Amino acid sequence: MSIKSDKWIRRMAAQGMIEPFEAGQVRVAADGHKIVSYGTSSYGYDVRCADEFKIFTNINSTIVDPKAFDPKSFIDVKSDVCISPPNSFALARTVEYFRIPRSTLVVCLGKSTYARCGIIVNVTPLEPEWEGHVTLEFSNTTTLPAKIYANEGVAQMLFFESDEVCETSYRDRGGKYQGQRGVTLPRT
Repeated sequence: MSIKSDKWIRRMAAQGMIEPFEAGQVRVAADGHKIVSYGTSSYGYDVRCADEFKIFTNINSTIVDPKAFDPKSFIDVKSDVCISPPNSFALARTVEYFRIPRSTLVVCLGKSTYARCGIIVNVTPLEPEWEGHVTLEFSNTTTLPAKIYANEGVAQMLFFESDEVCETSYRDRGGKYQGQRGVTLPRT
């Protein structure tokens, strides 16, 4: 298994692996202001956060249960900025839609700009032949409210290609998150 370079990522993106796709690194918005970068890097792809957020709230005093998740535990927000409460979290999704090749596994790591502010980005691996918008979890580990910016870079995807194709892919297993669009809550 080997990590893939920017050249491989561009080639696979041309085949529909990432849509929309940015071939370079974008660091400045169209209006000229600086942003958290996104696009192709040396050995990965920096994804953007869409403007759809689900902010965790305890106003309904429910128990967080991954087997019986109560969607009322979140407040839906559509905005250019998400304010995550202290010691809480928010869900979002990538702007980009992914189609992972059968010989590829993708691991996601948060960008240092957010990590240095106490905001941790969590994403499970993107398995071979999974496709969809990636649901992002932002944990605000600080005692202060924290900003997350839509349409800017939030995490880096690292692509690992095996020298052989897997026997059973995510699609073969009929994975429950296959083809997800939008911010997707836990399923059992």
